[in-house]
Amino acid sequence: MLKPMATSLYDLSVPTFLQTVRAVSGFLDRAVRHCAETGADPDDFVNARLFDDMAPFHFQVEATWHHSVWGVEALKTGVFAPPALVGPVPFADLQAMIRKAEVALEAFMPEEIDQCAGKDLDLQIGPRRLAFTPETFILSFSLPNFHFHAVTAYDILRSRGVPIGKRDYEGQLRTRFGGGKGGD
Repeated sequence: MLKPMATSLYDLSVPTFLQTVRAVSGFLDRAVRHCAETGADPDDFVNARLFDDMAPFHFQVEATWHHSVWGVEALKTGVFAPPALVGPVPFADLQAMIRKAEVALEAFMPEEIDQCAGKDLDLQIGPRRLAFTPETFILSFSLPNFHFHAVTAYDILRSRGVPIGKRDYEGQLRTRFGGGKGGD
């Protein structure tokens, strides 16, 4: 007989964001090592794009930070309100941004996130108001946007010759035996 699935709002959000944020941190570090080995400048990645009509690398990293940390914060406040975009910054600042995201995500406690389940969470995008619950906000807005921007950052580095692969994007998988808070 199958046991019912017990997945909390915290489980859906924080460890999932942490797994990828840590992976992003790892492939940003790998890009710096690659540049040191090849004599390139990591700041050359900051404005790189996959296509002319897509946002640049710095935006992808910043959006990854915003959709993770402020996605979870929205569960508590009922409002998705990331800070204003900072624009192009040195590559080292993008690395610091992702480290800051990891620290912020690690500070969220399961109880504080789980108690938000089932509440109203409305998202204002221009003139449109989208009505969510915390669960549907995370699953249908925040996580898809987060992963889109994280994988686009990965793709930009990969397209510029940084030797990274799928496992670098996956990060530390949360296996049954890996255990631990935060997806270790």
